[in-house]
Amino acid sequence: MAGDVPPLAPGATIGILGGGQLGRMLALAAARLGIRSHIYCPETDRPAAQVAASTVAAYEDEAALTQFARAVDVVTYEFENIPGPVAAFLDRLVPVRPSPKALAVAQDRFLEKSFLRDAGIATAPFAEVSTSDGLSRALAEVGVPAVLKTRRFGYDGKGQAVVSAPEDAERVWAEFGNAPAIVEAYVPFTCELSVIVARGLDGRSACYDPVRNDHEQHILARSTVPAGVSAAVEARAKAIAERIVAMLDYVGVMGVEMFFGADGDDGLFVNELAPRVHNSGHWTTDACVVSQFEQHVRAICGWPLGSPRRHADAVMGNLLGDAVDRWRELSTEPDTALHIYGKDGSAPGRKMGHATRLFPRGADAESVERRMETVEP
Repeated sequence: MAGDVPPLAPGATIGILGGGQLGRMLALAAARLGIRSHIYCPETDRPAAQVAASTVAAYEDEAALTQFARAVDVVTYEFENIPGPVAAFLDRLVPVRPSPKALAVAQDRFLEKSFLRDAGIATAPFAEVSTSDGLSRALAEVGVPAVLKTRRFGYDGKGQAVVSAPEDAERVWAEFGNAPAIVEAYVPFTCELSVIVARGLDGRSACYDPVRNDHEQHILARSTVPAGVSAAVEARAKAIAERIVAMLDYVGVMGVEMFFGADGDDGLFVNELAPRVHNSGHWTTDACVVSQFEQHVRAICGWPLGSPRRHADAVMGNLLGDAVDRWRELSTEPDTALHIYGKDGSAPGRKMGHATRLFPRGADAESVERRMETVEP
């Protein structure tokens, strides 16, 4: 690790691949530190481009990518479905952080699960699928019920479906276009946790407190911190996340999604890696001195990582679809921070913003459960 690389000073420019709300929040956090941002995105009128300089061009346009690289000091990305060759091309011109190697692992569910298994980190049992016969073998190996997932391009429940019986699998796989996939065992769990972890150029890492996540229609609806699990489970979850970023020689922020309450390492097994800032870490902007977005900027620019300590308990609720129309009501609620992403129109399930409600620190498990039941996005 290049611990002796000089940090980028205020006035430097970070390049962000992707123009969504995560890029927007990264650019806003960078501006606090006196660092400029430049967005590269194929689409026009994206949320991030409202707050930063932007280039609108295809990811395959090497001339535009070259010009973009010349205008920035480091490149990062706000979502993991950036074409791998684009990250590799840019990495020859300007540092790309996290690295294209780490991106490649997290982009492919089979490579991701294989990396975790080889590292001795617990996951649900899984098997690769590339042919019809392979699908049958995978189901025989893993059993049913199971979850069939495409290897690539999955988020918010897209590209995955529960298979309750072997005869359903061929139909589901056909709906996925017979794309390369994996079959995962359906393992019961108590709750989903996620850990936001950061690792700097100097190899040091920092974890935010684990959060408990609740989903609706496969989309994150709410994240609650504290998560209502024991201190031992929290410590183990952080240790797993720090081990993952160390093994990948990772630089930046990563979201590590875990299931708790099934057979695994102290009841924890890793479900998914997100090589970027993560929706379940949005609460850090309001409940911590250093947010996940500032932490990512610090890491990729070679700055020391900030403290991940939180000064409040929090419940973050996504504003999905027309829930954003409640902005006037939400803006009057006490101890509530409202974030609206500036998207050009709402649609069912589309993330239009989020609201974070803050509470004094020190909640017990019962009050955590009560907040989860009574606080709506």
